[in-house]
Amino acid sequence: MVETIAVIPARAGSERVPGKNVRMLDGHPLIAYSIGSAIASGVCDRVVVSTDSETIAEIARDYGAEVPGLRPAEISTSAAHDIGFLTHAMTEWVPETDGQLWAILRPTSPLRSGESIRAARDQLIEARWADSVRAVRPVTEHPAKMWRWDSTSGEISTYLDQGGAFNGPISDKEELFLQASSLEIVRRGAVTAHNSIAGARVLGFSLPDSESHDINTLHDWIVLETLVNQNPGLLPRVKKEVS
Repeated sequence: MVETIAVIPARAGSERVPGKNVRMLDGHPLIAYSIGSAIASGVCDRVVVSTDSETIAEIARDYGAEVPGLRPAEISTSAAHDIGFLTHAMTEWVPETDGQLWAILRPTSPLRSGESIRAARDQLIEARWADSVRAVRPVTEHPAKMWRWDSTSGEISTYLDQGGAFNGPISDKEELFLQASSLEIVRRGAVTAHNSIAGARVLGFSLPDSESHDINTLHDWIVLETLVNQNPGLLPRVKKEVS
């Protein structure tokens, strides 16, 4: 049995959407939905929240997550890289086991389902060549339609050299995908070997558009509320363990 650890990064200092990790959505703080989907997946042996905030820590514990301690301030800034919180959680809180997997579940993607977590994990276990699996979705703005702007002359030029074919339909272009922040699962050994949250070889995992929705701006939040109002079933079920 491969041990799987869910780690939910939730620092306090969000700038564009203040307090977004615990902002209320349909009666629960945002982070509760990532905790809920991790539990509902049925494959996460531990659900650990990495935060620098005791307030967030208390909320996370209320919804069934572990918070073994607070994340150091130096790896909790807006400029800190993800490898910092991941290696900290690994070395400080969770002993290594053979083949251990780590699922990175960001609170800013509350619509990600337990079923998707389970399916992605199973695919990674099957694909022994892969260091990690990452959710992706088709691009909506193709780079074949993108331009550079010369601010001095005002001239624009195509981002890609296409020999004048930039006016063709998107259906003629190579299908490309954008990484989604909602779901990443990595082998612990790959993190150590490559000092990376992805490793060297990455397996793709396609998510429904709604499950890959990520909250970075207030506009993203408005879209999220609209999606939930139109279809409340998109939200994972959550359970508060204490009153």
